[in-house]
Amino acid sequence: MNEANPALRVRGLRKRYGDVPVLHGVDLELSAAAVLGLVGLNGSGKTTTIECILGLQRFQEGEVSVLGRGPADLFRLQGDVVAIFDSPSVPPHLTVRQCLEHARRLCPRPVRDCAEVERMLGIESYTRYRIRQLSLGNRRRVSIAQALLGEPRLILLDEPFNGLDASGVDRVLELIADLNRETGAGFLLSSHQLPYLERVCSHVAILHGGRIAAAGKLHDLLADVGSRVILHSTEPDLALKLLENDARVMVLENHSATHLMLRLRDWRSDELVAHLVQHEIPVCELVQQRASLDNLFRELTAGERK
Repeated sequence: MNEANPALRVRGLRKRYGDVPVLHGVDLELSAAAVLGLVGLNGSGKTTTIECILGLQRFQEGEVSVLGRGPADLFRLQGDVVAIFDSPSVPPHLTVRQCLEHARRLCPRPVRDCAEVERMLGIESYTRYRIRQLSLGNRRRVSIAQALLGEPRLILLDEPFNGLDASGVDRVLELIADLNRETGAGFLLSSHQLPYLERVCSHVAILHGGRIAAAGKLHDLLADVGSRVILHSTEPDLALKLLENDARVMVLENHSATHLMLRLRDWRSDELVAHLVQHEIPVCELVQQRASLDNLFRELTAGERK
């Protein structure tokens, strides 16, 4: 699998429920051995997109290719594609070990035994517990453990961190990074836990209002976030009037009564301060904003958050 033949490709995906449009021409691409984070507000269409990819939902327009096959042919990729949804579906009356043994019998090419995946997910002490006795986080660990009995080429995880404590999150993130590096498995992670995604994702797609608002390598998407500053002035209205039509800077928002959030284009911070002082506008503080996925996401979805 290479860039010319990605693990996952979605083009022009449109989905509606009755007369209500949900997805408006979604484009996604996941290269082999990449970790793609699909992020969006609640109701933005993340789960619907995954369900369309897997053939669990019909869509009206668009094309979907998973490891070179369409949604209707995914049964031919048994063992190569694994999907785990927000609500883990594991038989409540079985023990952890019984669930894993059953899953291993169904796995076309098992490469790990039950005890190994229990250790990988940190659930070895629960091996004799029935699923109904487990917390949501531990049920999620069991469902992920089932997926790791084989060696899938593409793993789709919908809200993989829900119900996990800090230790569980760290373990899952480490597993994703290790499997991606050692086996070349590609991952699609749908989540609103942005700090966690930032720790593990190589690529990100931001879904907003049923459309992809931004997509690409995480490093590239964050490159211009570092050019953002928060200006604190006792005369923010004068600063806004001076800067709002200046091509060297973009006013992103009135952060508060005395603050402006700005993106610097062809200016350094010291040049901005000098320009303001030259026009007799006091500068109390200028804070460089840390580049983060959370900051990027907030800017792209600001209209709906208000």
